[in-house]
Amino acid sequence: MSDASEVNPVPAKPQAPHALDALTGGAFSAATSGERAARIRDWLATEPASGQLQEVFKELSARDKGAARAVRERLNEIRRAKEQEAIAAEWAEKAQALLTAPKLNIADAMAWQRDAAKAGAPLSREPLSLLKLQLADRVRVIEDLQHRVQVQREAAVLLAQRIEVFSTKPWRDALAALEPLRTDVARWQEQARELTGDACWASVDMRFPPLLDASRSQLLVVWDAFQPALAQAIAAAEDAAAPLPPVPVWADELRAARGLPAEPAQAPKPKVAPEVLEKAVQTVREALATLEKETAEGHGKASVGAAAALRAVLKQHGRHIDNALEQQVHSALVAAGELEGWQRWSADQLREDLVAQAEALLERPEGQALGGRKMQETLRRLREQWKQADQGGAPNHALWKRFDTACNTAHKVVEVWLEKLRTEAAGHKARRLALIEELSVWAQAHAASGDWKATHRALQQFAERWREGGHVGEKLFAELQPLWKQAMDLAAAPLEAAQKESLARRQALVEEAAALGAAPTLRIDAIKALQQRWQAEAQTVALERRQEQKLWDAFRKPIDEAFSRKSAQRERALTELTAHDRMVLDASKALEAANASGDTQRIRTALQALEAALRGQSQAAEQVRSDEPAQAQAQAQSSPNATEAEASDTAPDTVPENAGAGAATADAPKAAQRPVRAVRGDDRPGMKKDAPAAPGRGARPGEWRDARAGDRDASRGPRAAGRGDERNARGQRPAPEERAPRLGDTAFRAQREAMENAQLALKKLAAQAHGEALTQLLTAWEKRDAAQVPATQDLGGRVPPAVRSAWVQALSCAPQGDASEALLRLEMAAEAPTPAEHIAARRMLQLQLLTRRNDPAPAQTWGQDAARVLASASDAGSARRLQGALKTLLRK
Repeated sequence: MSDASEVNPVPAKPQAPHALDALTGGAFSAATSGERAARIRDWLATEPASGQLQEVFKELSARDKGAARAVRERLNEIRRAKEQEAIAAEWAEKAQALLTAPKLNIADAMAWQRDAAKAGAPLSREPLSLLKLQLADRVRVIEDLQHRVQVQREAAVLLAQRIEVFSTKPWRDALAALEPLRTDVARWQEQARELTGDACWASVDMRFPPLLDASRSQLLVVWDAFQPALAQAIAAAEDAAAPLPPVPVWADELRAARGLPAEPAQAPKPKVAPEVLEKAVQTVREALATLEKETAEGHGKASVGAAAALRAVLKQHGRHIDNALEQQVHSALVAAGELEGWQRWSADQLREDLVAQAEALLERPEGQALGGRKMQETLRRLREQWKQADQGGAPNHALWKRFDTACNTAHKVVEVWLEKLRTEAAGHKARRLALIEELSVWAQAHAASGDWKATHRALQQFAERWREGGHVGEKLFAELQPLWKQAMDLAAAPLEAAQKESLARRQALVEEAAALGAAPTLRIDAIKALQQRWQAEAQTVALERRQEQKLWDAFRKPIDEAFSRKSAQRERALTELTAHDRMVLDASKALEAANASGDTQRIRTALQALEAALRGQSQAAEQVRSDEPAQAQAQAQSSPNATEAEASDTAPDTVPENAGAGAATADAPKAAQRPVRAVRGDDRPGMKKDAPAAPGRGARPGEWRDARAGDRDASRGPRAAGRGDERNARGQRPAPEERAPRLGDTAFRAQREAMENAQLALKKLAAQAHGEALTQLLTAWEKRDAAQVPATQDLGGRVPPAVRSAWVQALSCAPQGDASEALLRLEMAAEAPTPAEHIAARRMLQLQLLTRRNDPAPAQTWGQDAARVLASASDAGSARRLQGALKTLLRK
């Protein structure tokens, strides 16, 4: 045991549980935030009361905001649900009022649904969803009633026309159709009574009941006249003494049946004077035009007076107008009557809407209140709309009182805004006056300043401050603006004078630039100096940006045109074809023709000719041909000297072969050399380029003696031709090859395109020839015909003549031996894939080759392996494998 005394820890005092811990299922005593959030969600699933939620959220938000978020969301849901319930109750009450009203207006029902949706009422939940359906059904019923009224009206017209048609037919046809007509008229009357007896008939638009009543009266008038006339016709047919019916057709028929003559035609009415007819038509048309104008413009009051005037004119002159004009008059009167009734109703609806808008101006949600200017414009617009509504119908004093009170209450916001504007305008006025005074003081202080750019910048800053000086009224601004302009003109006068002088100097620079641009020789130094003067002027005095840009464009234009002319001249010089360019173009065209022919030898010959033309060898050949006579004469003069040298020399084999050539070259006229542009500097002794090189082999390093006949070098015999030419003297390099002349753009592009096409054509022909040779070889193997083996040139450089001879010998004999190992070696040499059934044999052969260190690799013996394959029998599989291997090997 340890000697140290054991310390007994004091047990911690147990923490008292939270008062709400039992209510929330231990949420306050949870160890982690995640566990606390889980317990809170479990507690919320029990649907606690709102008061408990408030208490738990108050305690929990101070400890764990993440867990309290779920409680806050539930409280927000309860709050929104209460607001939705209140809104739903309000709009449900309005819907019930519409449904219980004895007369439902379709516009009110549609406005209820629109306004409820704008207010955020839950139209998809009960009870609003049911009330919405009830209103929709009610509106549908009313619209159906109105439609049925129109149908009944048309049916009455058609039925009346049907009855009137029988007055033009024999009375017996009318008698036969009496019962069907009686049934149809009774059914029409029954349907009309059903319409008027419907519970929603009171909600039908006020223009439809008069239409139904007019149709009923018109139909009954025709029916009541038809029945007595038909009964009288029946009685007249039975009794010859009975009076004839009032229908002319029926009366003529009965008169003919009695044997009586036809009734004489009535005496014509006395003619009316044309002046009277013309005056009557003109008067009626004037009254009709007045009524149609008032009706089209929607003037209810004026249309009533115009309709009364038209009725009076029609009563006086109605007998003097034709039927078409009379029909127009009746149509206009009907339209005026409908407009009058419609405007009375629509004017009240418009007034109620304006009252609602005026009362809603001060009941907007928080944060969406209208400002002063917006409120003022809205009130003006509402009052203008009220005036227009009063012009279309009778005034409504009760609605006007409500509307005026709401507008006056909302106008208090406008008054507060106007007072604020007046206060701000006073401050802006004082600020602008102070700015004018500051500008005047600055102008006096900087009147003699020469820094025009700083002056221009300061004036722009003053102008910016004036624009940002705040809003003032139009009248006050008209007073301040002249003072500001006077002070600004005084301050800007020195700058404007300097700008005027600078403008004159810049105009002179523009003229100088035009003169330089028009000169035949472009002087770059003068142009640079002129541009520097322009930049110095622009940095000294600043002009208005648009004017300065315009002057700069005028200054640049002649110089740019001069440079453009120079560039065009340079381009024309480049595009002109030289003799070398024409030669290259001709060679390129010849190469293109060879490419089109598909002949390999012709393409190669044309390609060599193009390369020679590019190197300028054609000109060199012509120069050599022109120098041949001079060279022949030089050789003839040097031949005796060469003979004497050979005779006197004890060792004729040691005489250099190029001695005569050197003499001929020395005696031949020298060609004109190109002028030296630059020489590499080397001041060492003997390093001058103009010193001629010593003929023959130079001395070795350290040797300063000439070669003697008994030296070791002399006993070696003459050197090969050209060996000493490459290394002439100590430190000297062979002369560089002279470059060909530079090509123009046209010739360069033509030769490049021709060469690319030639290379592609050669590749294509080579691939084609290779494939044909391989196919011919496989055919020879299949037929065992050595004569069909391709030539060595067709097989390519990879197949030497010895290998081809071996292949010919293998095909000349009868098939013998197994070619499986040889095929594997060929596939290994070509790195070609092996069929799946031979992969194991290939791996075994690879392992065997690893043990044969001194044996040649398959890549070295592929010709012999191919001969072994050709010596064996041919089959389809071996032919495919041999073709795949040789396709790669012949190209390597």
